[in-house]
Amino acid sequence: MSHIGRATETDKRMLRRELLAVRNRLTADDVRESADALAARALGLPELAHARTVAAYVSVGSEPGTLALLDALRERGVRVLLPALLPDNDLDWGAYAGEGSLARVQHGGKMALFEPTGERLGPDAVTGADVVLLPGLAVDARGMRLGRGGGSYDRVLTRLQRADAHPALVVLLYDSEVVGHVPEEAHDRPVHAVVTPSGVRRFT
Repeated sequence: MSHIGRATETDKRMLRRELLAVRNRLTADDVRESADALAARALGLPELAHARTVAAYVSVGSEPGTLALLDALRERGVRVLLPALLPDNDLDWGAYAGEGSLARVQHGGKMALFEPTGERLGPDAVTGADVVLLPGLAVDARGMRLGRGGGSYDRVLTRLQRADAHPALVVLLYDSEVVGHVPEEAHDRPVHAVVTPSGVRRFT
């Protein structure tokens, strides 16, 4: 890795720590209120209004809440795909069939995730999505997203590119996580929009 690459990785690690510290101070009420506002904003997106299949994820801890949004999409008749983490940090996918179709899965020393219990559809299932909702910690004015550093969604974005699939890429964040600049590496890809509890911002 070049000196520049190492510096960028260090910058990302420091920024992740700062952002996670802010999230960890949120109360359960803060998270719940934000989740309702986030769902309302996201449901107004034209991309989601026309989507047949949406790849999403189940929020955990103090992440911006997604369950209200997942349920609302399902009520609209949208097929919602949720990830299951594989041992190599890649993602398999399964269909969401309501909160009862989720199981809490502990992955070694990493955080416990809520994953779909039904049939596994394979890592390539994401290439059929009209919209991919991405977790993140921040996004900047160019649409560059800062993830948690596990690389799972970098693989998803590479897989979409290889398949020549062009879903709308939307990151879900808190208002304070839209920042001036996110350190970027060569493999990083910009998203098309960010949804926060107070609104939607698009990137060209």
